[in-house]
Amino acid sequence: MESGKGMTSDREDKGGTENRMDSFRKGIDRRDFLRVTAAAGAGLMLSPVALGQTGRSKSDDLNIALLGSGAQGQVLLNACLKVPGIRFKAVCDIWTEYNQKRAARLLKKYGHDLNTYEDYREMLDRENDLDAVIIATPDFWHADQTVACLRAGLNVYCEKEMSNTLEGARKIVKAARETGKLLQIGHQRRSNPRYLHCYKLLKDTKILGRITVINGQWNRSVQPELGWPKKYAIDQATLEKYGFKSMRQYRNWRWYRNLGGGPIVDLGSHQIDIFNWFLDATPRSIMASGSRSYYDKKTHEWYDTVMAIYDYETREGIVKAFYQTITTNSSQGYYESFLGDEGTLLISEAGGRGGVYREPSAPDWDKWVKIDYLKAPIEPEPATPEGAVLDIRETLAPPQYDLAVEFKDPYHKPHLENFFDAIRGKTSLSCPPEIGYETAVAVLKVNQAIEAGSILDFKAEEFKI
Repeated sequence: MESGKGMTSDREDKGGTENRMDSFRKGIDRRDFLRVTAAAGAGLMLSPVALGQTGRSKSDDLNIALLGSGAQGQVLLNACLKVPGIRFKAVCDIWTEYNQKRAARLLKKYGHDLNTYEDYREMLDRENDLDAVIIATPDFWHADQTVACLRAGLNVYCEKEMSNTLEGARKIVKAARETGKLLQIGHQRRSNPRYLHCYKLLKDTKILGRITVINGQWNRSVQPELGWPKKYAIDQATLEKYGFKSMRQYRNWRWYRNLGGGPIVDLGSHQIDIFNWFLDATPRSIMASGSRSYYDKKTHEWYDTVMAIYDYETREGIVKAFYQTITTNSSQGYYESFLGDEGTLLISEAGGRGGVYREPSAPDWDKWVKIDYLKAPIEPEPATPEGAVLDIRETLAPPQYDLAVEFKDPYHKPHLENFFDAIRGKTSLSCPPEIGYETAVAVLKVNQAIEAGSILDFKAEEFKI
């Protein structure tokens, strides 16, 4: 195993993205690569035929523990069950009578021989044949648990946000460097074939011209507080041992200060990370507004609505990035759009949503269709009869081009596969800790900007450790 691969920032060595791109630059042309990527997105590359009749060798099998088997842990577990060569040896969760039993029961159904634990420290003491730990616990536990796992000699997949404080995030990065173990942060879009395709499209073709504006949002409808079966409630002593005042707080930790960061951190982290990635830059300033005007302030300590504006300084000029998260209405869901003087890229992790739109003054894009970057354009319906003169206030809709790559797997599967293959020494990480830290700096400062009520500047050194 090459446990030190992929640990440096992609702004120092272009990171996982550029390293993965090398795999097709040598001996595979662009058209073939996109067909392979599309097949991988559809799950074809993991079939016995694609892998060869003998499948994976037993030496490639990895022993894994799941730390935190709540809603997000369950999502990761389900994705892992679709990845060959993964053997779960342990599940750790403080809700022993519910989350822990549910996850263990499912894994045993699929033939995994495993132990269960309440305390991660006991798990690390007793399990001596683990290769890696997947951490999906509340954010305020990430730093202590990740550092402990790394120092126990294990590779770690840690969900975002890597910590609810920058102090905790720094401890994580330093522990990864000191131990030389691999640490993947759970910004799963960085391994998504559609996002990788879009990143390459922007870098190779400059198809949007000069990018001037980014829009992003994650809007959710009103969500009731999470409840729990009363007969399975965690006892008060156990709750307090692990940092919770009540079962209500345990179930809704994302809304509480000192436990999570509210919707802007829980949801916005994914998309603000894409801003950094696609621009190959970090923001230079942030201004933001937030309100606690809908939910009970005693149980929802963070802002239910946030709107933020970042300034990025790129080689081509200043880019304004607008981001919002709303938890009282789900209009238009979640997406990111990159606007340039020659076109617009719209992309979302939501399946089937996205496309590229050409400005009237832009060059012909048919050449990108011919080499499978884009599909043939979808011509808009004419707004007026042929030959009619348009009112000056009317404009024709720009033609839409679809992306020439599909992805139908569970959203987290490629990112987990990238982590597992990095452990096997076959690739580099898509999101090593330095990249996760840069995103944490950009995201955690939103709440600070709201409280300050003014524009906050970033210093370049804030993003480095």
